[in-house]
Amino acid sequence: MSIRALTDVEALHLLGSVELGRIAFTIDALPTIRTVNHIVDHGDVIVRGHRGVDVVLKAAAGEVIAYSADAIDPRTYEGWSVTLTGMAYLIENSAMLARYPEVVRPWGTHEEGYVLRIHPEIVTGIELLEEPEEIPVA
Repeated sequence: MSIRALTDVEALHLLGSVELGRIAFTIDALPTIRTVNHIVDHGDVIVRGHRGVDVVLKAAAGEVIAYSADAIDPRTYEGWSVTLTGMAYLIENSAMLARYPEVVRPWGTHEEGYVLRIHPEIVTGIELLEEPEEIPVA
């Protein structure tokens, strides 16, 4: 197995290829991680929450958070993992709020909720690759 570092562009492209990720932040100085749906929009990660998750997302607004997603085959361990760190902002612009519920599908109910924009300052990603078999030289 070999590990290849991804560029920021590659990492954000792969992050945009999946719908689920994990948002990590603190509540009362204690670490908290939640699984949420997301999209990548112009290099930022957009997360939409519904009732029950809203408190978690609202708590993250205006704070530095971490976000992570991956796609790794459980049999071969091939795949990728991306983690970013940046500021989370609560989106309150009505035009943006009207747009994002159409592109970010929440879990559970379809009630109004919060929408966060995470602007990544640090993006890291790796690709896990199977080592190519060596061909004997005759």
